[in-house]
Amino acid sequence: MEHRVRPVVIYYYLEDDSMCIMEPAVENSGILQGKRLKRQRFPKNERGEHYQWKDLNIGMDLEVYGFKYHITQCDPFTKQDFMESEGIVLNEPEPMPEDPYSRRRKKPNLQLSHTTPSTFDKLHYFLNMDRKVLRFYALYVTSDDVYKDTWPVIIYYYLVDDTVKIREVHERNNGRDPFPLFMHRRRIPKKLKPEIFPSCVMEVSKEYVDEYYSPKDFELGQTVKLQNHQFLLLNCDGFTREYYKENYPDMVMEAEIPPYNGFGSLENSLQNCLYVTPRPPKVKFLKNLENDHKVLRYTAQLDSSSPSDEGRCFILSYYLSDDMISIYEKQTRNSGIIGGKFLEKTRVPKPGSSVDNPEFYSPADLAIGATIEIFSHRFVLTNADLYVLKYMESISNQIPSQTLESLRQKLGVEMATDKAVEQNGNHLICLFFFFLFLHNLNSPQFLRLPACCGFLTYSRCHSLHKTITNRCRSLDLCFPSLFAR
Repeated sequence: MEHRVRPVVIYYYLEDDSMCIMEPAVENSGILQGKRLKRQRFPKNERGEHYQWKDLNIGMDLEVYGFKYHITQCDPFTKQDFMESEGIVLNEPEPMPEDPYSRRRKKPNLQLSHTTPSTFDKLHYFLNMDRKVLRFYALYVTSDDVYKDTWPVIIYYYLVDDTVKIREVHERNNGRDPFPLFMHRRRIPKKLKPEIFPSCVMEVSKEYVDEYYSPKDFELGQTVKLQNHQFLLLNCDGFTREYYKENYPDMVMEAEIPPYNGFGSLENSLQNCLYVTPRPPKVKFLKNLENDHKVLRYTAQLDSSSPSDEGRCFILSYYLSDDMISIYEKQTRNSGIIGGKFLEKTRVPKPGSSVDNPEFYSPADLAIGATIEIFSHRFVLTNADLYVLKYMESISNQIPSQTLESLRQKLGVEMATDKAVEQNGNHLICLFFFFLFLHNLNSPQFLRLPACCGFLTYSRCHSLHKTITNRCRSLDLCFPSLFAR
């Protein structure tokens, strides 16, 4: 007769040393399951002793009312939190044996079960993937160690049927005949099934192939082996890059850019890496049109410990159209230093920035009192023109508040001084009309009056005579030139 293996769960209650046995339900087992023995104290022997928690261990047989229960495992609380804390070492857990009756019942169920057909629709896949081709620009590397050579090829991967085609890119005067088709369109096996006996197969069919090449096997910068030929993948087209971003986000499909070697500008060198035929860098026409002839001018001093550099004054110009900087030095008499162009118009990177991805100076960095380092020369910005303040106020939400505040503090004092002088001119113009009236009376002695002499002297010292003259001309007043005397 076939035996049965019935898994049960034994519960031991520490509060009163009672126990119960539960049998988990198994579908279609044909026997009663659930609570096998209700909670009670299980007798240990005929002398009236009962089972204690010290009597239980993994691998032992627990005999209760004529039935033997073999303990195979326990939960983490029983093992770690209680038994080991009480100094009892439990045996190693044992695997639960399989019930032979349940194993035998599974076989006919597997044979009679209905296998659901695959949900893969070939027609739907064909309609969605037709004319969708992954295009890789690669370099074919010959396997000959003596005459090793390379030439460019294009690898086409057709998503509709997972086939691959390779075409050679012919170059003029390369010494090779033009054979555009390097390999015709086919499925390329990646892994073949192991041969159980020596054989010779002329055409590899699906029966001999364990795995074919798929899109996940093509990664930029890696070498892929197709039909015993080595191909180094260099770049891909835009559709291929978008396809991998959507379906294989973990794969990097960006070409590796070599480090900047210092020849030419960074933008020009980058174009040589992105295209086979060098292209000029893209110009921001809209920015050039909006900011044409817009220049921010600052006065600066050279921050140097050399005594010969004291008193040197520079004009720093920042061009908004292309973010370039030029520096001119003012000529100073008997300084021994020739003024003129100090720095040609160029983009200036910040010190400490990366060579491959430099960070250039912007208007936000040009604050009054700030020290900027330009090609190992340190300059301290001391002043700026009024246009700088107006431009900074127009983009106040794009620059730090400290930059704008430094300009307002520096230029605000000068504007306040000019405004005060202009107000004084408005007050004194009334006095000027009074003296003009006396002059028109043909009284030559009025110029010798102390009040008139003081008025003329004060006006010349504070340059108010120009303001008074312009005001009178705007009113079409005719008066003699008092200030020429």
